[in-house]
Amino acid sequence: MELVYISALIVALSIAALVIYIVKTLKAATSTMERVSNTVERFEKQMEGISKESEQLVQKTNLIADDVQHKTESLNGLFASLRNVGDSLETVNSSFQNMSDSISRHSKQQSNQVAQAVQWGNAAIDMYAKWQERKKKTEVNQTEQSYTTGG
Repeated sequence: MELVYISALIVALSIAALVIYIVKTLKAATSTMERVSNTVERFEKQMEGISKESEQLVQKTNLIADDVQHKTESLNGLFASLRNVGDSLETVNSSFQNMSDSISRHSKQQSNQVAQAVQWGNAAIDMYAKWQERKKKTEVNQTEQSYTTGG
């Protein structure tokens, strides 16, 4: 009978040891679960903060997009005005080119007329010079004749 008591005592001690290890394991699991719970709570708070910041960022992004859209529309008017200025400048440039071509044609025509006038002027000057020369020769001849004739 003693053997039964000893066996029962060994079984009781084994169950007690098993219960002690189970209690320790459960306490460790409880501690771990509490830390996980705290971590999840902090994570939730951080996610709330990130969500709020994300919403603010989206709102600011929308405001910036609206501002960019408004400014782009303003620039469209400016570019249209610049295009009109470019067209006007092109028209003025074309007018100047036509005027320059016309002046060039007239100057060529007039340069031919001026060249002819210069040639006629040179011919007239040459004729005048020759006439002056003949006149002097005639005067010199008359003066010589009057000295020779005694006159």
